[in-house]
Amino acid sequence: MSQMEKKAGLLRRTSSSKKPLKEKVVLMYDEIFSKEDPAKNNPRFWDELFLMKVNLEYLESKLESVDGEEVQRIQDNINSLFHHCIQALGEEHQIKVVNALQTLCALFRGVHQKNKSASGFDIINVLMGFDKAEQRMKVGNLTWISRLDSLLCGDGSESLKSLCLKLLLCLVTVTDNISQNTILEYVMINSIFEAILQILSDVSSRGQHGYDAVVLLALLVNYRKYESVNPYIVKLSIVDDEPTLDVSMSLLTQLSYLQYKDKEEENQGGFFSTLTSMVGSFFTTNSSLFSRTNEAILLALYEAVHLNRNFITVLAQSHPEIDIAATPATPTPTTPTTPLGTTPPSLDMMSNPELPLDPNLQTSNLLITFLKYASIVMQDTKDEHRLNSARLCLIILTCIAEDQYADAFLHDDNINFRVNLHKMPMRHRKKAVDKNIPSRPLVCAVLDLMVEFIVTHMMKDFPMDLYLRCVQIIHKLLCYQKKCRIRLHYTWRELWSALINLLKFLLSNETTLLAKHNIFHLALLVVNLFNMFITYGDTFLPTSNSYDELYYEIVRMHQVFDNLNCMVLRVSTNTGQWKEAASKVTHALVNVRAIINHFNPKIESYAAVNHISQLSEEQVRSISLNVRKNVSLNTLSQDVLLKEFSTIS
Repeated sequence: MSQMEKKAGLLRRTSSSKKPLKEKVVLMYDEIFSKEDPAKNNPRFWDELFLMKVNLEYLESKLESVDGEEVQRIQDNINSLFHHCIQALGEEHQIKVVNALQTLCALFRGVHQKNKSASGFDIINVLMGFDKAEQRMKVGNLTWISRLDSLLCGDGSESLKSLCLKLLLCLVTVTDNISQNTILEYVMINSIFEAILQILSDVSSRGQHGYDAVVLLALLVNYRKYESVNPYIVKLSIVDDEPTLDVSMSLLTQLSYLQYKDKEEENQGGFFSTLTSMVGSFFTTNSSLFSRTNEAILLALYEAVHLNRNFITVLAQSHPEIDIAATPATPTPTTPTTPLGTTPPSLDMMSNPELPLDPNLQTSNLLITFLKYASIVMQDTKDEHRLNSARLCLIILTCIAEDQYADAFLHDDNINFRVNLHKMPMRHRKKAVDKNIPSRPLVCAVLDLMVEFIVTHMMKDFPMDLYLRCVQIIHKLLCYQKKCRIRLHYTWRELWSALINLLKFLLSNETTLLAKHNIFHLALLVVNLFNMFITYGDTFLPTSNSYDELYYEIVRMHQVFDNLNCMVLRVSTNTGQWKEAASKVTHALVNVRAIINHFNPKIESYAAVNHISQLSEEQVRSISLNVRKNVSLNTLSQDVLLKEFSTIS
């Protein structure tokens, strides 16, 4: 049988002169799409229909093929089909329930596909009719959504639960804009939030349905989230049950390598071990599997972190890395008895000191897992899906950087990790060796990820919004370090070099980039990062030598800052749309230019006297040190100063 015949529900050709036979279910569909009531001559029509195997393709194509007049002519039959599907959900015969669920999927997709330009109210009218909509959506005394809820929470077959979730996903995604899907109002009124959480908290069901449940929750949270009160947002924001948080987060971090690892550490009991094993079995170092990014799961992770700070605690919880060679099972850290929603998560709980003492056993957490994933997704942003995934990763990192408890964990010098981020292959640098990765506070890995992105994405199709988010994340981390006076031992020079090269790129591609982007906004953010280091670096740079390195980089690359100053002066003195934006950059460059104007003449003089064409870093540092030592604040007496000030007009 050809594929075309199969789609049309044809069985076989009996001879060359005879028409092919059709499946009985296809013949019954044809009766529904005729003007007459199909049950008029066969009272058992609907009972028989739901005992037949559903032909989804034929039913959907049939719905899509009817024109506007035909829809009106057969609307009573479509309404009747919908009504009997709903009634079949209450049947004890499981086959009928399964077939009803599949038929509803075809109805939703077929009607919406045919009426893409129609309003949600028109769709409701076609499916169930306004006059009897409430009646046709009830299964006995229950609404059909409540019936789905009971099927999801019941002890029925896993296949049935899977179909319920598939139907709900089908219902949620039939429109391109989820907020225009009016039928979802019924899912808002009759919440299935508790059913979703029950799936995530059950050991057997989460393995089979966890992915669908998390994606469904992420989509429902986004239904008219800014227009009205969304009950799923409210309920997600107040979840404070620790086991549910653990399991939910383990599923939320299932981003792209579910099939990497079959091995799970079943010998560790409880929700926490389940979380770590599921996450470990999902992430991998095989970058080819990371190409299948999942924006829906990232969206769910964003909503969780954004709406409920308790998820930050779960992100930070430490556990033994499970992809290390077999190690003995260790006790699971006990969860606090105080509800997470009543008190801020303490650093003691976040750091989980009850870790294995084996020095050969590395520790990890879900944030490390996420950072590794992000480092791969963010490598290639030319593909639209990866670009969206990279954007979501940066938004999630922004939420984390804005959370004071997450910041405290990231900067805790007593909790160090080795994080092997994936880096884009580049000809001018050697491939990093895993064993050389130092054990550092986790904020170093976040900064490394930002530096890596800055260095590797200066290209023709410039991802401006990603660069803005990247620089803003760095700024938020520096603000926390300044506020808490944390002297982070980090290779700041790599960050400074990356930022200067970014400015150089903006200058080199001014005309091309200005046609699409406000490059002055990004330039301002970058210059202000340097201003933070210059003005407040004494509160968070690790040593005085760090200041010398900063000044050296600024002076060494002074040409970039000089060129930037010339460009913004040129733009700000002319009338145009970028005049104000360029003026802000001019003012922000005052500190950097003061350093350059102060040191450059001295360096040039030293080089001329000693007949040196180019100074080494050590020589520049020695000049900086001498200037610092010889700066005298007592060269003028108080009387002289007062006399001069009195003459100032």
